Amino acid sequence: MNQTQTQLTTDTWITATWEEYIQTIDNPSYEKTKSYYNEGKFRIEMSPLGNDHATDHMIITTIVNLFAMAKSIKVDGKDNCTYRKTGFREAQPDLSFYIGENANVVPWKTSIIDLDIYPLPNLVVEIANTSLPDDLGEKRLLYEAMNVAEYWIVDVQKVEVIAFAIANGGSQRINQSQVLPNLAISLLEEALQRTRQENQIQVYTWLFSQFQ
Repeated sequence: MNQTQTQLTTDTWITATWEEYIQTIDNPSYEKTKSYYNEGKFRIEMSPLGNDHATDHMIITTIVNLFAMAKSIKVDGKDNCTYRKTGFREAQPDLSFYIGENANVVPWKTSIIDLDIYPLPNLVVEIANTSLPDDLGEKRLLYEAMNVAEYWIVDVQKVEVIAFAIANGGSQRINQSQVLPNLAISLLEEALQRTRQENQIQVYTWLFSQFQ
């Protein structure tokens, strides 16, 4: 694969073997990038730096934690963590959560989470500011293949949350979370919309009252 020998085009899927993929991401040039691998092709993304992406990233993290706290649900959230099925698949979702009995299943001092050893997170989230078509397309296929229980896409531009339940290698749009029972996706969207006009603490205070 000649493209691995030179600077690669980011934000596009490139055909490659697993070995070529690993060789590429081990290059120091890509130390601060995100990467994905599925079905013999990979994608490298520059780490998002913009305000809008970063803010919605923080808001979704806090919402999940507030809901878990209000409902006494154990949660172990991870930011830009790498999940690897050696030789087959790899993903670095913006956010991921182990929920309930799976919380804290991955021990400290674990670097890349080896899916031959540890279970998948219950929920993965991609914050889509400029990557929406790919998050809805190829990444959705990747998470279906991995069989993650639930996948959320946050459309930063439209202030929308597109949520899918995944089972048996396929996905179905949902209006209410299944891994965080009774959490309405519409409530996530309302919280995001409120943050466009109100301070985050005001929104979180309102949201926690809704959860109780």
